[in-house]
Amino acid sequence: MSIEQMFPVILLLGLLAVAVATDLRRHRIPNLLVLMGIVAGLGTQVVSVGFSGLTIGLLGMLTGFAIFLPLYILKGMAAGDVKLMAMVGSFFMYQDAMWISFYSLIAGGVCGFLIVLFRGQLLQTLARYGLMLRARAYLAPEADEVAGKPFPYSVAILLGTLTGIFWQPFGL
Repeated sequence: MSIEQMFPVILLLGLLAVAVATDLRRHRIPNLLVLMGIVAGLGTQVVSVGFSGLTIGLLGMLTGFAIFLPLYILKGMAAGDVKLMAMVGSFFMYQDAMWISFYSLIAGGVCGFLIVLFRGQLLQTLARYGLMLRARAYLAPEADEVAGKPFPYSVAILLGTLTGIFWQPFGL
């Protein structure tokens, strides 16, 4: 892989590193970072394949956004996470953005499970889910339950992106 081909990957991973750092510290992902990332993603697409790269990047951006938007609507995710996934998508073709979104969702599930496990609340959480299945209704976590607390989803987006780039190499 040449330096020209590696530049978008390095740029994207740098942007994600900043997003993770601010998300861990402040529980926010700056809009300016996301905007700069979208411009960079679309720009690298145009440089790579010409003017049609703008369409490719926009479709990738919309794919990441569309996959994460329902989770925001259901209050399962913050708006910054949805925008960050849209930024990631702008660096990829829509098919690749779809896979990276799914990998990020899987990484988020694994991270959530590990948080519940390491905080010693696995049985409490499983009992609540069992009760929800029997009642066929949503039961909010108790105030002391870690399952009801937000966690920095940018970490899962970074892990999903790394999986997509290095496990299933895409044509960045």
